[in-house]
Formats: sequence, structure tokens, C-alpha cells
Amino acid sequence: MAPKYDPKWFVPPKSVQKAAETGLNQRKKTGKGGLTPAQASKAGSKGGSIGSGVQRAVNLKNGDKVSPRTIKMMSAFFSRHEKNKNSKNPDGSPGPGRVAWNLWGGDAGKRWADSVKRKMERADEKAKKK
Repeated sequence: MAPKYDPKWFVPPKSVQKAAETGLNQRKKTGKGGLTPAQASKAGSKGGSIGSGVQRAVNLKNGDKVSPRTIKMMSAFFSRHEKNKNSKNPDGSPGPGRVAWNLWGGDAGKRWADSVKRKMERADEKAKKK
């Protein structure tokens, strides 16, 4: 029996790897990054995405294959936080929302996660019909 999902879908493209690396560099440069737990809560984040943002970025930067569950989490993250992606600090540098966005793969990560999620949904529908 063939797998329902193509394993190649779950390998982050270079554009996603680069955005995650940018987020890690932004975080390192400022000594902080992403959203604080209070900011994330106010922005609608579910528990766990704060600490997982850095680990997610490391995995994405390294081109590590992600799971179907992670794709769903990424798609949900981007849906909740798109309103924060252009945040800036008073000095004009990327704000916490932008850093968090980049840690999760940036605009390329959103396009990729949403695309893979749609492919998974189509594969699930096709599997149901069999």
C-alpha cells in the first residue's frame, strides 16, 4: 500500500530555511525574539508555540523533515499571527511579531505550510473514497 502523503512534501524549501535562519539571526542580534508569552496570549497564540518557535526555526533552517502535525501547527500559527508580521521596534528593527514570523519560516513558510496542508486534505479525501 502506497503512503497517503508524499514524503517530499514535508522537507522545507530553501526559502523557508532562509527565513528561519533570518529569524534566528534577528533573535540573536537583539538578545530576544519572537513574542513574549503575554504578547502571544494577547495575539491569540495557543500554549506551546513560544518555546517551540526557536526549535521550529532550528529544524526548518536545517532542512529537517517536519510531520503532518507540524504542518497543521504552522498553518494555524500563520493564520493567527499574520497581523503581527510587520511589527517594528521603535528603532525600526524587526519587532517581536516579525521575528516570530521569521522563526516559523516567514512568508515562504506560510505559503509552504498552507500548500502542504491543502495537499494533505486532498489526499485524505481521496483515501476516504477508496
